This record gives sequence, C-alpha cells and structure tokens, in this order.
Amino acid sequence: MRTRILLRSGIVFLSVYAVGAHAENPGDSRAAPGANAIVTYEAFGAAGDGVTDDMEAICKAHDFANRSGRSVGSKPDATYHLGRRALTAVIATDTDWSTSRFLIDDSQGVENHRRPLFEVRSLLKPVDIKIDRLSRDQPSLGARPPADCLVYVENSHRKIYIRRGLNQNSGTGQKEVFILRRDGSVEGAIEWDYDTITRIEARPIDPRPLVLRGGVFTTVANRMRQEKGYNYWSRNISIARSNTEVEGLTHRVTGETEVGHPYAGFLNIHQCANITLRNCAIDAHKTYRTIGSAGKPVSMGTYGYSASLVVNFRMVGCRMQDITDRSRWGVIGSNFMKNILLEDCALNRMDVHQGVSGSYVIRRTTLGHAGFNAIGRGRLILEDCTLHGSHLIAFRSDYGSTWDGDALIRNCRWIPGAGAASSPVLFGLRNDGTHDFGYPCSMPREIRIDGLFIDDSKHPKGYAGVTFFTDPGGVPQKEAPFAYAWTQALRVRGLKTASGLPPRVSANEELAKAVALTIE
Repeated sequence: MRTRILLRSGIVFLSVYAVGAHAENPGDSRAAPGANAIVTYEAFGAAGDGVTDDMEAICKAHDFANRSGRSVGSKPDATYHLGRRALTAVIATDTDWSTSRFLIDDSQGVENHRRPLFEVRSLLKPVDIKIDRLSRDQPSLGARPPADCLVYVENSHRKIYIRRGLNQNSGTGQKEVFILRRDGSVEGAIEWDYDTITRIEARPIDPRPLVLRGGVFTTVANRMRQEKGYNYWSRNISIARSNTEVEGLTHRVTGETEVGHPYAGFLNIHQCANITLRNCAIDAHKTYRTIGSAGKPVSMGTYGYSASLVVNFRMVGCRMQDITDRSRWGVIGSNFMKNILLEDCALNRMDVHQGVSGSYVIRRTTLGHAGFNAIGRGRLILEDCTLHGSHLIAFRSDYGSTWDGDALIRNCRWIPGAGAASSPVLFGLRNDGTHDFGYPCSMPREIRIDGLFIDDSKHPKGYAGVTFFTDPGGVPQKEAPFAYAWTQALRVRGLKTASGLPPRVSANEELAKAVALTIE
C-alpha cells in the first residue's frame, strides 16, 4: 500500500494506492481510504494523465463513498479522461473537484450519447402517498408524509403548453412538482386543478445539503449528422437530488465543426427542490440548424444549464464569456419551474419554456443578446439589471405570450439588440387569439417601471421613439375563440431614453386605448 498526503486549504487528503492483489478489487475496503479519509479516484486506479480512461475508477470511487458515507476529493493537478463507454458515476456525497480537469471527448466512438457521466441523486427511498384531487393554490393536503417530500403529480389526460410555430406539438401532459411538508402544508403553490391524477411520486428531501465544488470540464463537441429533428446529447452532470449546491464549476466547449447536435444541458437538473448554482462558468454552444416539426428549418437549442420540474432554483454569481456573441445559443433553458432567483450573474439569456410560477426574480444581473424570456404566473421582477436583448422582456409567443400576474422593472438599463440599430419595443408578445395553448392567456395585469434607461441612440431614419408593446395581432378580442387578455395598467416613473423622444403604448390602436398609462 502506498499513501500520498496532500494538503489543500488546511484539509488533509489521503490518496491511497492499492498494489498487488488489492488492486484487482478496488471495491474491497482494504483497498479503500481509511475511516476518516477523503475518497480519491487514484485509490481506485485513476491515472489522471488526460489519456487513460479513468471513468471506471471514478465510478468505483463514488460507489464506495456512497456506501461508506464519505466525501470524494480529486487530485488538484490531475486531468481525468472520462472515456466513451456507457458508464455513469452516481454521486450521493459531497465532492470536491478542486482545480482538477476532466476531458469529455464526444468527437467519435461514444457508446451511448444519451447517458450522463455523473448522476447526483438521493439514497433515500420514495414514499407512498395518496392524493386523489388537487386544486390550484391549495394550501395544504390531508397526506402526512414521514419526512418533507418533493411530490410529482401528473394528469396525462389533459394537455397543456400546446406549442405553436415551427416547433409545434400537441402539448404536454399536465404536471408539476411541489414540496409537501410533514404537517401537510405545501410549498411551491399548486399550479393547476387536477380532477384526476394519473401518476404520483414522492421523494424525501435530504435534510443535509450536498455540495459539488470546483472542477474544470472540457467537452470536445459531437459531430453528429442528422438532417431532421433533434437528437439531444446528455454526456453531462445530471442532478435529481433536492438540497444540492454546485459551486465554482467550469465547463468549456471546444472542437465544434459545421455539423453537430444539441446537448440537454451540461448541468441537467430535474425533479428536485432547493438547488443553488454558485459562481459557475459554463460556455454556450454554437447554433446549428435542423428541420422542425412543421417541416421548415429551425435553430437547434443546446444548453449549458437545463432545469425542469424544480422548486426553488437559484443562480448566484454565474458568468460566461461574450454574452453578445450571436453565434452562440442561449445558455439556459427551463420547464415547469417554481420560484427562480438570479443574482449577480452575467449570461447571454435567461429563459423559461413551459412556465415558471411563484416568483421569477432577476437582480444585479446582465443578460446578453438572447435576452430575457418569460411565461407563467406570479411575481415577475427585474431589478438593478442590464439587458441586451431585442426586447426588455420577451413573452414567448410559441406558448401564448402569457403572464398571469404583475411585473415590476426597477433601476434597469436596456441596450436594445446589443447595440444594433433598431426601433425598440419593450415587451415582445404575440397571440392572435386563434390557438388553444391548453390554458387561458394574458399579458401581465399591471406593469410598473420605476427607473429605466433605454439606449436607443442607434435607430433608423424616421424613428418615432420607443414602444411599450408589440402588436399582439389577430381579430378583435370579443371575436377571438381563445381571447388574449391585455394589460390593464402601465405605470411608468423615471424612464429616460438616449433619443429623448416620448414613448407610445403600441402600434395596435385598440391596445393603446385599452391600457391605462400613467407616466411620471
């Protein structure tokens, strides 16, 4: 047995190397670290030379750590090659990747491109609960689980988010997650009415946070050819454990060519609660094209961050390179979210596809060319932010441009189109009232602007000043089969523009007359 002692930040790491017979069975406790030591990849045979496939050793190290309840620490100056085999390392304990590097070569010969490299999950077993019906905003349930749980419910008979446009579809089964406390109270308000529930899952929430720290990951991008449709890659870190924090992780993308298919998020977070991403730096991917479901060319969305079915999602201090590079796809996409908070970030986009409810709050954050997108219900707040998108807020037209609630913009700065010449419109939306999205659609009931500077210094000839709303289009509201409810009140204070020209409500005269506008 050979032991190396590493001193990092005042913590002693024992890197134990097995020799002889013990090396043949690294799962044997005799070949593993001592009772109080950090588990290392080297103890299970990892070379860390950037060439040798270390994935099997990494899987064994985490398996031992999970069974013994110990933390994992990598060698700071190592480069671990994660290979091309269909292997997944399950992480259930704290892991410190420090300044270690990890190479993911997707350029050729990958066995299963849909399989994650790491999966962060709880070791707690699901519990059985019985719920027959649910009502929107129901504050409590009769069920009393043995521990606080993350509950998933679905009614597959009702379709919502029936998408319109070049990526059209027939909708998604009505579903959501919420936290059910031991006393029966609900956190993450119930979003829909459920006359029937076709599927239910309850996963206990680990009381102790799990922390992933550090690590510099580099993906050599795939070169997959497929002319039609999407074929998402998942050679990533999948997180399905509530109470998880990722701190200081870096992901770089290299080797992109003229062909390739999208990734479903290097950090792919799904069906969990209380997730914090802190001081992470993840690259955006090159934008590729394919033929969408409507038979026409569309851009393929490939993500650095992907989140779905999450209650309480926070990003703090997360940053990326060149947020105005239009060749890069928006770095984040999300679906079925509850309570999103971004603070002190710099990203090229913040987006929700199939909705967020509760609160959607962005503070002291800079968003790039792909902008700020919103669909959902609740409180929508932009505060002390700088934005570079085509609109200050884009309400996604493929899902009905709907926001059920109020919106507040406070002390913000907007540079339309990342400084390109334009005739800026603050709120981008489109709903002609002829499509059934699976739910009623509306603009925010009331919008308040309290301090906003718009840099409209670059504009075309004949420019008449900024406009608050795009023309939603369509037939008069009273004649529309799926009427789109308009904003009732727009209250503006402290609005300044570089051009000095006064704003107008909308090119749609009916909408302009309907909105009660107050400017101070």
